[in-house]
Amino acid sequence: MKNTTCFFVSDLHGHLVRYHKLFDLIVRERPLALFLGGDLLPSGLLNIFSGSQVYHDFIEQVLHQGFARLQHELEEDYPQVYIILGNDDGKFAEQQIIALAEQGVWHYAHNRHFSLGDFLVCGYAYVPPTPFTLKDWERYDVSRYVDPGCTSPEEGYYSALISDDAKRWSTIQHDLQQLTVSKPLEKAIFLFHAPPYDTNLDRAALDGNMFDNAPLDVHVGSIAIRRFIQQGQPHLTLHGHIHESARLTGDWRDQIGKTWCFSAAHDGPELAVIAFDVARPAQAVRRLL
Repeated sequence: MKNTTCFFVSDLHGHLVRYHKLFDLIVRERPLALFLGGDLLPSGLLNIFSGSQVYHDFIEQVLHQGFARLQHELEEDYPQVYIILGNDDGKFAEQQIIALAEQGVWHYAHNRHFSLGDFLVCGYAYVPPTPFTLKDWERYDVSRYVDPGCTSPEEGYYSALISDDAKRWSTIQHDLQQLTVSKPLEKAIFLFHAPPYDTNLDRAALDGNMFDNAPLDVHVGSIAIRRFIQQGQPHLTLHGHIHESARLTGDWRDQIGKTWCFSAAHDGPELAVIAFDVARPAQAVRRLL
């Protein structure tokens, strides 16, 4: 009988040891599906200033060749692979990721829908404004408000062309409304990079930090994503982005209504893998390898 376990990883940031551990784990345990939740590549801002060669070498030599070898070795046991990028991944890499998806090594899931058995898989990569200067995968959340200490999408650097109107007016809230029009969500799995606001998954190490004499909010997730989960109650949501949150809160998962929410972000040297059965998300486990 085919394995029904799925793996979720995020925020590998180009670390080769983590990828090697992931590939070895897939060979040993042969999951049904693998979800990759963004921030997968070497630093995006570094590549803006140093040229794109580091990126293209990594995507071809590590990601594509690594998954192609697995596909050849595992044959019918090769998992369905769903991938999005994250806010530290330059958007100019997106076209190469899409081109390789057309070769069948993975599904590029950002703003797209796929079927996994009886379940719907959707992906969304954007995060609310951060203090960082690479803005390829940042959008306003529910309005043009920016948290103190953060930089708006209308400032910073972009590695791919984007219109001034898109920088100024696009919001995560609107995007999610468009992505899920006429889609039933009770059996939907959402692959996000950003976590939902005010949960175990979005706790940043900002205790005691001030900006203009005001304390910074230690919860830095997306209000739009939290509202989306509260209102739509998808089956399962997967998140990354805030590396230290599980260490600070003591948990890598949370529940919003009936929806289970998992984070695979991790601030230690290990590879963090969430292993779950889509039919029984409450029994998911986190493994540090």
